[in-house]
Amino acid sequence: MKLIPELIKKITDNEIWRSVFRHGYTDTPRNRALQIISNVWLHLHPAKVREHGTKIRFTWCMGGITFFIFLFETITGILLMFYYVPDVNRAYADIVDLMYVVPFGRFLRNSHRWGAHAMVITVSIHMFRVFLTGSYKPPRQFNWVVGVFLLVLTFLLSFTGYLLPWDQLGYWAITVGTNMARATPFLGHEGPFSYILGMKPDNDIRFALLGGTLIEAPALLRAYVWHCIGIPVVASALMMVHFWRVRKDGGISGPL
Repeated sequence: MKLIPELIKKITDNEIWRSVFRHGYTDTPRNRALQIISNVWLHLHPAKVREHGTKIRFTWCMGGITFFIFLFETITGILLMFYYVPDVNRAYADIVDLMYVVPFGRFLRNSHRWGAHAMVITVSIHMFRVFLTGSYKPPRQFNWVVGVFLLVLTFLLSFTGYLLPWDQLGYWAITVGTNMARATPFLGHEGPFSYILGMKPDNDIRFALLGGTLIEAPALLRAYVWHCIGIPVVASALMMVHFWRVRKDGGISGPL
């Protein structure tokens, strides 16, 4: 039994270990704060959490659940990328193969799909909870705006994922969505004040989203890039800012 303490000492009592873990395990307020502040991931969170912030009946834990669903979607999305090619001649066939040929492919695809629906629900409930508890009030106005952007990005992630199977549901969903985009003020050729910027069917926001005037190969490729790279990168950056601002604003706000 003496071998275990000696082994632990050999592992931890050296320069390499101390260069990574700079503070000991002594449970003191100072060490707890230093552990948080000196860690690249943990420093986004407060060193201390108020009692009400740990009560599920107050927080509903929707923000944390939304974040973990995002991580789940990232992992399942990466796995799906191994079996999918954003090519109009292959996309639907790849989905069919995933559902009926790839081992556990149906489970993988449906997990990603239902996870996306769950993320939309949890982030909406989180925003509702923040509103009910007045957590958008000073000094948290900036973080509320960041949260609104994250809500919009969540909707866009769900929207861009619709087209990827290249089936009838996705095709017509994108048709309706992009037809709404052409009525955007200033940026859509059918929207108000579009004449100021000289918007036309071949240079407005709908054209930019589709890469053309019709839903064809460029539209599928752009939806794929935005869904797998563009929006997740922007969302990840805003999440880090969001968590950091919670710490800077004094942690989770108290009850009204």
